[in-house]
Amino acid sequence: MQGNTRTGIVMATMIEAGPLIDSLGLSATEEGPVRVFSADGFPVLAVSGIGKVSAALAAQYLILNYGAGAIFNIGAAGATGNAMRTGDIYHIDSIIEPDRPRIMNRSQRSSTPDTLDGFRKAILATLDRPLVTAAERASVAARADLVDMEGAAVLQACRLFKARCYLFKMVSDTPEHESDTQIVENIRRLAAPLAEFFVQKVLPLSA
Repeated sequence: MQGNTRTGIVMATMIEAGPLIDSLGLSATEEGPVRVFSADGFPVLAVSGIGKVSAALAAQYLILNYGAGAIFNIGAAGATGNAMRTGDIYHIDSIIEPDRPRIMNRSQRSSTPDTLDGFRKAILATLDRPLVTAAERASVAARADLVDMEGAAVLQACRLFKARCYLFKMVSDTPEHESDTQIVENIRRLAAPLAEFFVQKVLPLSA
């Protein structure tokens, strides 16, 4: 990956971000309007909150206020089918937005993030609402492998402000997991392995 600009990381929740903050030795530098953690040099990490608007604003904030030329959006995502296992981590190479069709012809809106070589790829669907039940997941399973509530918005902000955008999503739940409590417990259990994966396998490529 080219360039010497600072690396930014956008994660939705402290449950996901906590182990990575500890691994990188980051400390809180701002509590608002965006919660930011950083250390000397880079990276700088924003805990955005859940949802498209919050994620886009956090990405924009890191780009404009911290000079982030590349944003990594990493975190949990739900599998739309049964082929993936919890804990698996995928590099997103295509994103669709089922709830934001194109205005003129109602066609499927899709976008392409930046990618790195050597990682398993997957298609992500980003929506404004969570898909939890098996039936809800099935509604997008023909078009996407994973579903989240932030990825497309982070990419949109990065494209607008001329920053690169890379997405890595960990499978936190599958159609077998229909309880919010169970999904949160999975995220707590898997956040540390996600941090280890990012620090050891992804972050060195951002230098």
